[in-house]
Amino acid sequence: MRAAIVIFGAAVRPDGSASPTLRRRVEAAARFGARLADPLYVPTGAKGRFGPAESRVMARLLEEFGVDAARILEEPTGTDTLSSALASVALLRGMGHAGPVYAATSRFHLPRCLLLLRLAGMPARPVPIGGSAGAEGWRRRWYWRLREVPAIPYDAGLALWHRLVRRGGHS
Repeated sequence: MRAAIVIFGAAVRPDGSASPTLRRRVEAAARFGARLADPLYVPTGAKGRFGPAESRVMARLLEEFGVDAARILEEPTGTDTLSSALASVALLRGMGHAGPVYAATSRFHLPRCLLLLRLAGMPARPVPIGGSAGAEGWRRRWYWRLREVPAIPYDAGLALWHRLVRRGGHS
C-alpha cells in the first residue's frame, strides 16, 4: 500500500523562498519518503503574507530534493493547522487512499497534527524529524511549545465538532 506523507506548512519569506522551519519540514519528509516505496507527498498550506502558497513552495523544494512531481499532490487551501489537516484528509479520502499516513512537521507541532489527523479519521504516524531543533534560541523554542498548550484542546474541540456535524449529514 502506498504511504502518504502530509507536510504541514510554515511561513514563506518575502522573497518567496521557504523559511528555515518550512525547509526543515520538507527535508524531513523527503528523507523519510526516500526509505519508502513510491510515497505520495501532500504538502499543505495556502498563500500566507508572502510569496506563493506554502504548498507550492514545498512542492518545489521536494522536486529540488529529487522527488518526482508525479508523487506530489498539493493541498493549497489550508490556512491553519486544523483546516490543513481536514483538507488533507478530504483529499486523500477523495482519491480512495487506503495506505498509511504520516505527518511531517516541527517537533512542537507534531502532537497537534497527529491528533487532528486522527480525529479526522486518518490514523497518522509521525515522520521522524531528526537533526537539531533549529537555529532558534531557547526562548523562541519555548514560545512555540507554550503556544501549543491552548491550541491543542481548541483545535481538537473544533475537529470533534466537525466530525460530529459530518456524521450527522450536515456537511
